[in-house]
Amino acid sequence: MSTAYLRFLGDQHVLITGGSSGIGLALALQAAEAGARLSLVARDEGKLTAARGAILEKCPKAAVLTATADVAVQSAVLAALTEAERVHGPVDVLVTSAGVAQPGYFEEVPVAVFARAMAVNYFGTLYPLKALVPAMRQRGRGAVVLISSGAGLCGIFGYTPYAPSKFALRGLAESLRAELVGTGVRIVIVYPPDTLTPQLAAENLTKPLETRAITAGAGLWTAEAVARATWEGLARGRFSVTPGLPLSALAWLHSVAAPILRWSFDRTARQARVVARAATAEGGRRGR
Repeated sequence: MSTAYLRFLGDQHVLITGGSSGIGLALALQAAEAGARLSLVARDEGKLTAARGAILEKCPKAAVLTATADVAVQSAVLAALTEAERVHGPVDVLVTSAGVAQPGYFEEVPVAVFARAMAVNYFGTLYPLKALVPAMRQRGRGAVVLISSGAGLCGIFGYTPYAPSKFALRGLAESLRAELVGTGVRIVIVYPPDTLTPQLAAENLTKPLETRAITAGAGLWTAEAVARATWEGLARGRFSVTPGLPLSALAWLHSVAAPILRWSFDRTARQARVVARAATAEGGRRGR
């Protein structure tokens, strides 16, 4: 993908959770090339320092802030966002890329693993959205990118802790998209296949053999390729980004009616607002 697709990121404040490695770091490197001001949020200070060094090595003039925070802790997220906006100004593009996955056989996985997956993958996305989307809406511009997973499109053997948290992101994105129509705030949800990242290496330590066989069919992507597909999807105004043919086919076949439903729901919502405004106006005339 040509950097021409990234022109809209020039001089934008891009904040990325999970920006110290994997897809998050690849997104940060490409945004830096486009001239964005970057804020990276992650738990590991050492990895954040290394990520900042990698970005500055590639783009010496890049403006990069790092903030240490566990996205599962709301107060830590809010403190990181406050510092980021103090340095770089209001966030223009929010990317929620922080995530955890520990596959295994359902009966062998402790409940604590399920709780952690939801805390990081879902609430770790919700907290920055709740903090930043209202201000974006007030300004009439902004973008939010949620990194889900192929497991957010279809439940996969061995991913009982992980898939529900990524399905939750899909529900959040689709519901929020409906509320943001016409506000100037764009929302994108990305469903990457298996991607060559440190997280995948960690997953492979506990991944059942059945899971390995199933996920092999979608191929193995690089973080850089997923990042390019993500930025391209945002630049082209797409709501859903599904890198690769297998996931694109799954998205269409699994939810073939979704575009029609979204159009119908949007129309119904608009009509309801028109009726409500008319009723309010009529009530005002009667009150005079």
